[in-house]
Amino acid sequence: MTGFRIPAEAWDITAADRERMQAMAQEHPLTQEAAITAFETQIAVALGRRHAVACANAACGLEAVLKAHGIGPGDEIIVSAYSWHEIAREVWRAGATPVFSDIDYWSGTLNPEKAARKIGPAARAMLIANTNGHPADWEAFRTLGERHGLVLIEDSTEALGSAYDETPVGRFGDASLFDFRARGPVACGGGGMVLTDDARVAESLRQNLGGMPHAPLSAHTAVLLQAQWGRLDATLSARAHVAELYARHIRSFEGIKDPYTAPRVTAHHPFTFLVHLGARFSRFARDAIVDDLRADGIEARPYATPLYRDGQCRQKGFAGAGCGITDKIADRGIVLPFHAGLAEADIAVIVEAVKDASINVGAGSAIYL
Repeated sequence: MTGFRIPAEAWDITAADRERMQAMAQEHPLTQEAAITAFETQIAVALGRRHAVACANAACGLEAVLKAHGIGPGDEIIVSAYSWHEIAREVWRAGATPVFSDIDYWSGTLNPEKAARKIGPAARAMLIANTNGHPADWEAFRTLGERHGLVLIEDSTEALGSAYDETPVGRFGDASLFDFRARGPVACGGGGMVLTDDARVAESLRQNLGGMPHAPLSAHTAVLLQAQWGRLDATLSARAHVAELYARHIRSFEGIKDPYTAPRVTAHHPFTFLVHLGARFSRFARDAIVDDLRADGIEARPYATPLYRDGQCRQKGFAGAGCGITDKIADRGIVLPFHAGLAEADIAVIVEAVKDASINVGAGSAIYL
């Protein structure tokens, strides 16, 4: 998928998967519709939800969710400033206003205490992501949502397989989103899913998605994602092994801290392998390290740019006031290649390259996970 000698991701697509996709593309529309329904049912059953509605991606899924809940002009939605770049754009497309809130330093997820301070009379919803595989503090957010009458929208794109209090992600929101476009254990460049227990919302989602161009999921994508979901346990196990190898090799850096997992998180499956640089490293130093790695054929990148730095946000006059933790974490994060196909030799090469680049840029300063 890239010209890098060690790419960031590698989709789990077998020869049998390709054959099924090609065959499905030639099937009768009723057979194709049944294949999409089968995929929806598979996910709903696996995650314990009453309804699953497939879509082309989570962006159009979010648009449909906002319409289903009647969220639009004059409404506000509390969102993490450290999140998926399309979120703010979809909120604006609905006519609502995103209200950016800061994150927890350790988990990277939306901080419930800080989010509570952002709730005003126009607030209608909170959009909460399980960031990089770490579930948010769902008990606190459920309490907060009930107290203020807010819709909870859960983005679990980055946390497939993770769990909070033994409950899998995807089960916490009034509506829960998954996007299957890139990087995760179930991914192929397209596809999304919205989960809900509300029959009225599910019906509205289907109507809204049906009226949006390019919003429906294709049948050949559905059969591929269904096959990948069937291999999910094995894929997560392989990815966990890769994470363990990374942790073992990167401990050669002075000052390394183990990745954080909150006490109530009972399963934590990272979306990426994320390294946080020490306090002496600026955003520009981080970018220089990323550039060095990419020049060496290793597809590294920053993890996320705060939403309020997005060009469209700046044009609308948004700033990051009160989001100091987001700035700190975003400026120092580096995402390294992470997928089930990485061998230990690949990881050794990557870690050595990061070490060399960080010493060159940071004069030997410590790196922190």
